[in-house]
Amino acid sequence: MRTSRKLSKTNYLVYRDCAHNAWVKIHRPEVYHARPPSVFEQAVMDTGNDVDARARDIFPDGVLIRRGDADGTAQLVAERYGVLYQPVFETDRYTTACDVLVWSEDRGVYDLYEVKASTSGDDRKAKDDLYAHDLAFQANVLTECGVPLGRFHLVRLDSSYVSDGTLDLQRLFTREDFTDRVTPLLETVAAEMDAAHDVLSLDTMPPAPCACVYKGRSSHCTSFSFINGHVPEYSVHDLTRIGASPRRLRALVDADILDIADIPDDFELTVNQANQVRAARQGRAFLEVAPLGEFLNRLRYPISFLDYETYPCALPRFARFRPYDHVPFQFSQHVVSHPGGEAVHRDFLFTGRACPDEYFIGALKDAIPAEGSIVVWNRPFERGINAKLAERLPDEREFLNSVNERIVDLMDVFTGQMVIHPKFRGRTSIKWVLPALVPQLSYQGLAIQEGATASETWNRIVTGDLEGDEAEEARKDLLTYCKRDSLAMVEIWRALLAAVAAREIREAG
Repeated sequence: MRTSRKLSKTNYLVYRDCAHNAWVKIHRPEVYHARPPSVFEQAVMDTGNDVDARARDIFPDGVLIRRGDADGTAQLVAERYGVLYQPVFETDRYTTACDVLVWSEDRGVYDLYEVKASTSGDDRKAKDDLYAHDLAFQANVLTECGVPLGRFHLVRLDSSYVSDGTLDLQRLFTREDFTDRVTPLLETVAAEMDAAHDVLSLDTMPPAPCACVYKGRSSHCTSFSFINGHVPEYSVHDLTRIGASPRRLRALVDADILDIADIPDDFELTVNQANQVRAARQGRAFLEVAPLGEFLNRLRYPISFLDYETYPCALPRFARFRPYDHVPFQFSQHVVSHPGGEAVHRDFLFTGRACPDEYFIGALKDAIPAEGSIVVWNRPFERGINAKLAERLPDEREFLNSVNERIVDLMDVFTGQMVIHPKFRGRTSIKWVLPALVPQLSYQGLAIQEGATASETWNRIVTGDLEGDEAEEARKDLLTYCKRDSLAMVEIWRALLAAVAAREIREAG
């Protein structure tokens, strides 16, 4: 049985990723939206809206169409109105809203512009394919509505743009002609639209599993556990880097081997995957004493455990920033000066309206010892922030380079599988490692429990969304969260020292 309903561009794109998930989104919205958007996901949506609104300024004198107003759009199109923002088009089967339509009097056509909050420097192949399908869906709907179409364009942020403290929108945005990409897709996308409409009009969900069963955990759809109830919570999809080995994952799934502990001994796995399976099957941790001991012995006192918090600003807010350059606004540091010493804490948080760069570096100079190892979690991040700071403030390059030379990545212990624990589930994030190795220390109960919330909290303070007591409370929450990050590294390091010592004692006995 079918219930006819209009297919939107958004649901079509969800369908392309996972047809089952799109069906759940339409027919079981309480399941699809059971988990509200994360702070990160909401921030991505808000950023997209902000970028879209600013991009309109490069197409002046337009009219903003009211949400869902297809009739009003049709009237303005019939009048050949020059610039339309968010025009809405509907057919019997499809509906879409466009970002910008611009009338060309000379050619007698409307050019279609799609605005994206990505940058021209992103890994573009997969994204460009997605954007081309996005534009093709719109083009098919508009053509069916009788709109004379000309060229198809993608508008996105120019990664090479450097702000002088203001936003030059003409240089900030690129306008790329996607016509040659979109035109060959139109017939294929039209057929895909028809198929999507038919599937998503079904009153009963298509039989499980969904296509995501052949993808790694990080690529699973929103409704994966609902659609694929037969897949255990800790499954073959959690094998480290299994998404990069689709042949292996497909072989396991097709053989109905889903529990990670059920993988046969003779199944081809990488060394890291085999170690993960061994830990899951035996339900205990494994320690590689020699490489772990060597790693720990390389650390030099005083040891600084350092964590940064930053805000990735799509629209550059300060001079010398590029789109999506991170604004470093906070750090927390614990220093252990000698073996067995206490961890001494220092921190910094800037919540003024000015650029934090100089204040951040000044505080870092005061806090970091002149020698010794600097321990972080995920070295490319902190080193990358320092490199960008040096680019913006070249007089500080020598200091920042010296910091980068001393940075040691504690996460290397876990990516290198010097310690393997079944509770890691193949992950190496500090949020997975900490509860397994130091269960008495947790992020639970904190008002801020992960970096995306920290970033957005800071942004709400500095933009005035939070004021007075609310802003002060948020400031305290930021300090507490960042302190927990650096303290977590200290306690994980201590747990590793204890584990090596205990193993060495047992072996000596």
